[in-house]
Amino acid sequence: MIDRRFAGAALPPYTVVVERERLRRYASAIGLSGAVFGDLDAARTAGHRDLPLPPALLAGLERDEPGDFLAEMGVRLTDVRHVEQGFIHHAQVYAGDALTFAPVITDIRVRGPLQFVVRETAVTRAGERVAELRQVVLVPVTDSGAGPVGEGER
Repeated sequence: MIDRRFAGAALPPYTVVVERERLRRYASAIGLSGAVFGDLDAARTAGHRDLPLPPALLAGLERDEPGDFLAEMGVRLTDVRHVEQGFIHHAQVYAGDALTFAPVITDIRVRGPLQFVVRETAVTRAGERVAELRQVVLVPVTDSGAGPVGEGER
């Protein structure tokens, strides 16, 4: 079982600078129509100060290092399954913005043979909250990877 004392643990914050070329590649890869996502002049003509970030790309900017905190919990990464991803946007993000991500493990729930780890991340730009991200991962209760299973834990 994952030790529930990890719930409430703040993970180290980190900063990511949004790169214009990454926005262009992402918009092209998912087929976003409209020049504002790839052409700086078109974006400025439309009233943007730079290329706007497509909303779902925030998840792609998060550090893809769940292993760091999950490994500390005794979780074997091959057992982890992504369950849910959610976003609340408060302000438009643009190329060139320096975003600070502050993740927190907000909950660890056990439902029968399944454990759910919830991570919520506040995203800020120069102290202004621009988004909130939420991720839920599933870790099966097993004899390996998530700690021993005790009687009555299933």
